[in-house]
Amino acid sequence: MSSPRCILRGLSLLGSWLVTAPGCAILKTWCPRGDRQLMTFPSVPRRPPRAPIFNVPPIILVIVVVLAAIHVGRLALSEESDLWVLRQLAFVPARLWALVDPGIIARQLAALSADPRTSEQAEIARFFLHGGPKPWSILSYSLLHAGFAHLAVNMLWLVAFGAPVARRFGSLRFLAFLAVAAIAGAGAHAIAHPQAFEPIIGASAAVAGTVAAAVRFVFQPGESLGLRRDEGELLGARAPIPPLPLTKLFRDRQVVGFLGVWFILNFFVGILAVPLGVTEQAIAWEAHIGGFLAGLLLFSAFDPSSAKVVG
Repeated sequence: MSSPRCILRGLSLLGSWLVTAPGCAILKTWCPRGDRQLMTFPSVPRRPPRAPIFNVPPIILVIVVVLAAIHVGRLALSEESDLWVLRQLAFVPARLWALVDPGIIARQLAALSADPRTSEQAEIARFFLHGGPKPWSILSYSLLHAGFAHLAVNMLWLVAFGAPVARRFGSLRFLAFLAVAAIAGAGAHAIAHPQAFEPIIGASAAVAGTVAAAVRFVFQPGESLGLRRDEGELLGARAPIPPLPLTKLFRDRQVVGFLGVWFILNFFVGILAVPLGVTEQAIAWEAHIGGFLAGLLLFSAFDPSSAKVVG
């Protein structure tokens, strides 16, 4: 029988002289008294890596904090100062259209001013037209929100759908992607309402782009909106699954079903939100669709794993 000292000595050397075999770990050592002892220990199975409870990428948290800080900062401004911020950063389609045909914008303003029922609308239009086209507003409008509810809804969707996209793209690509989706949203709204004087604000178009981008890969086996289920991918040891090419995307029933629900929901929310009293302000649903289409069609331009995928 081995002495207790021998056994303790063997245990102390377990970490350095461990040899694995099916079903057990075998340790061979010499005891101080010359007793040679072969000891076997049951293998302890490795615990699978645990997904962190809060696994939102840092860039998502930064965006949420920045947008929330901007909104809170606006609340601290006077009404006059806040209107100045809106005029500088909100997107107004008529400002761009004035570059194409300034005459038609002038005639519209004159018509609004001549009617007592729309004279106040004319004053608002003049306020937002002041200072020229402000081309940066095709992006800067996405930094502002109409209220905490507007901000919260956008941020919840960003966390849910933007997180897997941000992990896949990386921070810089993800920021560039958001910018492109926001610009596409402004463009879609301008096409639908080229001479509108009403400003639009909100990150909804950019967030819609992340929803569309997620559609390109989250329905594939082994992918999800959270961290990847595969152990190796949880550890970052495996490359992301290639996205579905567009040629196959619209043949996937899950994808087609999700797209159908999203477009129908977006359309009805945009059309019925004001009549049903959900909000007092019209929803620029065309901007959402513009951002969504940009995310769907331009995904491969930002996805590092798409280099060999035709899409």
